[in-house]
Amino acid sequence: MTRTWQITDITDAARARIATARLAAAYGVPPLERARLLSSLGAQLRLCLTKGGTWRLTLEAGTASPATAEVEAGQGVLHAVVTPSRDAAAAGQPPWRVTVPCPEAVPTADADVTPDDPAALAEALLGADEDTVLVLDRLTEQEHLVDFHREELQQTNQGVVALHAELDAAGRAQREAFAAERKARTEAENARRRLTFLADASAVLTASLDHHEIVRRLPELLVPEYARSVDVWLFDQDGDRPGPAHPAAAVVAARTGRPQYAAPHPGNLPGVDDQPPSALDPERPLFCIPLPTRQAPLGVVTLSPPGERWDPDDAVMLIELTRRASIAIDHAQRYQHNRDIAETLQRALLTELPAPPGLAMAARYLPATHGLNIGGDWYDAFRQPDGGVIAVVGDVTGHGLRAAVMMSQLRTALRAYAVDGGSPGRLLTRLHTFLHHLQPDLFATAVIARFHPDEPTLTWAAAGHPPPVLRTPDGRVQTLDAKPGAMLGIPLKQEIADHTVPLAPGSTLALYTDGLVERRALGIDPGIARLAETLGSFGPAALEADLEGAADGILSPLLSDSERDDDVCLLLCHLRGTR
Repeated sequence: MTRTWQITDITDAARARIATARLAAAYGVPPLERARLLSSLGAQLRLCLTKGGTWRLTLEAGTASPATAEVEAGQGVLHAVVTPSRDAAAAGQPPWRVTVPCPEAVPTADADVTPDDPAALAEALLGADEDTVLVLDRLTEQEHLVDFHREELQQTNQGVVALHAELDAAGRAQREAFAAERKARTEAENARRRLTFLADASAVLTASLDHHEIVRRLPELLVPEYARSVDVWLFDQDGDRPGPAHPAAAVVAARTGRPQYAAPHPGNLPGVDDQPPSALDPERPLFCIPLPTRQAPLGVVTLSPPGERWDPDDAVMLIELTRRASIAIDHAQRYQHNRDIAETLQRALLTELPAPPGLAMAARYLPATHGLNIGGDWYDAFRQPDGGVIAVVGDVTGHGLRAAVMMSQLRTALRAYAVDGGSPGRLLTRLHTFLHHLQPDLFATAVIARFHPDEPTLTWAAAGHPPPVLRTPDGRVQTLDAKPGAMLGIPLKQEIADHTVPLAPGSTLALYTDGLVERRALGIDPGIARLAETLGSFGPAALEADLEGAADGILSPLLSDSERDDDVCLLLCHLRGTR
């Protein structure tokens, strides 16, 4: 179906619009699409009348093609096309088109008849308003729907905003938690670093028993991480306080025993008193920490900061390290004092060996590498009134001053008993009785050898002591292990027997303590065997010419390790080749 109208004036346009409305209704075009068609057509016709000339309106019913975007392909459509006539002013311009969907319907014969009387035109005009009313009603519905969706969207937006606020708050809380965790982790790492440094530095300081070494190592430990410079000032033994060369804050720290901080601004360090800046260096902060002891400070450590100032936790650590350094220095000074006393006492107790005709002697005494360097080992040699020579090596159980004092008493008692004469066994028996009554809780071992120029024999006796080792002139070595007596001082009555062995010129006798031959892992027998082997390795000429060198030559292979848990005593007696 195709309909065409010529439009020249407003009446033609009105009639064409009315006819189009009737045809659209007859073809079943929906009211909304019909209203869109008529509104668009009316606007286009007004535009055409404004331009003037003759225009042609063509209305065609058909089927939609795939190129038609407004409706589905294959659906019934109604095409409206407005084109200018050839004599119109707008001739040549593209035609105006509009397409609306419609069901397959057949219009009546008079559907496109245009009425001429006013009543029919008015009715047609009112009919057009009905479509407009439908559009307005539909528009009202859409406005209500838009308002509903707008309200729903607003509520949704409020929920989203609230959710974003909650997420933002949660994010801030999470960031704060992460920051707190990082801070806690950093503080824990710094605390671990300080504790590790404190433990390592304490181990270094307490490893030495030389207070000069401790004072030297302290700056090496602190510079440059915890201090730019370190000055350690130790008081004199008489307690003199510093002169003008030391900062005033150091003087206050020495007098009060409290740490002092001298700087232009307060340090606010825990447990530290603030002082004005030092006159010696006003621009540099100083941290003066006393070296505390139970009685009075040993001195003052003065530090300058590695940066502008110290962290409070670092200051607490430095105070603790200084306290530990003070303990180490105090222990080292006490050890040095006691060691000096022990060495003086030991030198007083060691005998200057006699030089009887035909008999050479050499002795060595090495204290243990631990402790006060003093113990109960001793050697002695002296003449008896009948011309005989007594050589003795002994060992009092234990270490320290008590063992040394007991050793001195035994040495003095032996010399007193020997004045009255007596064989080695008799002398040891008297020493046993003496020690048992004098110190019931102390015990000792000893071996005594007696040389006499008129006797070609060696008389000896032992009480719980390692056996003597004798080297004969021909190089053979024998261990004098005849049955010895028990230890001196045990709660047992005993008579210690004498033993004799032939003694030819050129013979060498070795008396010693167990510290020379005994090792924890091996026992004493392997050590005695090594001693005998070493003594037998010397030639007769070497022993005759340099007995002192032979003594050193025996100690060297037997004491290869530098650490000794026990004292070592060796006494060599060499009978010269010509008597």
